[in-house]
Amino acid sequence: DRLRTSVKHIYAAGDCTTQPQYVYVAAAGGTRAAINMLGGDAALDLSAMPAVMFTDPQVATVGLTEVTAREQGLAVDSRTLTLDNVPRALANFETQGFIKLVAEEPGGRLLGAQILAAEAGEIIEIAALAIRQRMTVQELADTMFPYLVMAEGLKLCAQTFSMDVTKLSCCAG
Repeated sequence: DRLRTSVKHIYAAGDCTTQPQYVYVAAAGGTRAAINMLGGDAALDLSAMPAVMFTDPQVATVGLTEVTAREQGLAVDSRTLTLDNVPRALANFETQGFIKLVAEEPGGRLLGAQILAAEAGEIIEIAALAIRQRMTVQELADTMFPYLVMAEGLKLCAQTFSMDVTKLSCCAG
């Protein structure tokens, strides 16, 4: 995570490493490698690294999937919200897809998110920040999101851990 190779004074980042092959990982790695070459101590934390496939609809993921979390021995709970429950998706007539959140039990700490939606790449970074800040699904559910943005789907999905969001009015909660 400090980007040093097996040769003490040589550092590496990007395509010549085993890190995920994304330009933003290479850029972050290169920055940290340069800091470390000059005597610094910068780590590259990929635990909340988002990934997006720019298909139609987009596929985005961050953190752990439910399967991966269970394979790591974690007790988890998950919820999936279909986009026909997200007001912006309804307004855009783009209701095919879903938002899935994976949370640790007990406590509800957010571990992962997977999104299939037209704007999944625009939404996933919020989930990445929530994971990085060790937020619970209840804290995410309690966060104010502007009405009629796709990212509001994250809040609505988080609310499904404690309520039936199909019973809410357009902007309740």
